[in-house]
Amino acid sequence: MSTSIAIVDYGMGNIHSVERALRYAAPEANVYLANTVELLNKADRVVLPGQGAMRDCMQNLEKSGLKEALLLASRTKPLLGVCVGEQMLFERSQEGDVSCLGIFPGEVKKFEGDVFAKPHFNDHQEHLKVPHMGWSQVKQEREHPVWSGIPDNSYFYFVHSYYVKPSDDSLTMGSTLYGHTFTCAVARDNIFAAQFHPEKSAEQGLRLYRNFVEWQI
Repeated sequence: MSTSIAIVDYGMGNIHSVERALRYAAPEANVYLANTVELLNKADRVVLPGQGAMRDCMQNLEKSGLKEALLLASRTKPLLGVCVGEQMLFERSQEGDVSCLGIFPGEVKKFEGDVFAKPHFNDHQEHLKVPHMGWSQVKQEREHPVWSGIPDNSYFYFVHSYYVKPSDDSLTMGSTLYGHTFTCAVARDNIFAAQFHPEKSAEQGLRLYRNFVEWQI
């Protein structure tokens, strides 16, 4: 029997791009958008996308009525957070000074400081701008089934102005250098989440989605 994957549809995020990528990566899976508790509860696996301002994401999640079902799923099912969906897993965000889901200890911080002020440049003589937008290498800090077959220091696609800062270093599965090294992938138990967009990251992004579908917890 094929696995069923619910993409949490709470009115925020690039859900259709995620849906297309998952369908391509795992054509045998039943991939669908979940905008009701019933649809979310019946899934074997859950993907939490996110895009836009954190305050809007959290407010929309509350209004959708899906928050409690999502919290339950986060304790019992393989869950993949993507972009702001990764940030939402933490306790609090500087963006709008808003409380998040509190599944992981830590906060969401903004890229700021002298390193992002003109005329600072990175090693490739590119001006460091906020948001961080484009391809960056991801260092795999720890082994994980979702990294399977993906070479260390592969490039993934990023679009963000904020990043997660876990209170527990053991959560960090991947890191990226942009002005300074920051955590770009986290995992614990049945949850894996990434700041980058797998659906925009070509072959390695599709491999990551495939690995998530095959991940046995």
